[in-house]
Amino acid sequence: MAEHNIIGQKGEALAVAYLRSKDYTILETNWRHKRAEVDIIAKDGQVLVFLEVKTRTSDYFGQPEEAITPKKQSLIADAAAVYMGLIGHNWEIRFDYISILYKDQDNFKLRHFRDTFFPGLF
Repeated sequence: MAEHNIIGQKGEALAVAYLRSKDYTILETNWRHKRAEVDIIAKDGQVLVFLEVKTRTSDYFGQPEEAITPKKQSLIADAAAVYMGLIGHNWEIRFDYISILYKDQDNFKLRHFRDTFFPGLF
């Protein structure tokens, strides 16, 4: 497996641990629909949250969250719509990012951005 994939998996594991520490209920990880993947689907209280996790080892080319393009947002929103249909969704939703600058398991900076975008407003 490529090094960037390994770093990505470590970042997603850190994100799941962080969310659980904040009392989120993790429903799915790496949920796929066609070309889209939602890294984490969770509940924050009664809110259904779709999370994109970006992990980088350096901020040389910018912060990790800056790599989440409008195209990526659109793919996440499309996948979210399918997921909501499958579970019979009828409550509030939110789209969040988790940004991680990762040096090693004990040396990383995690930032959680809530309500990062709204589908249809790209």
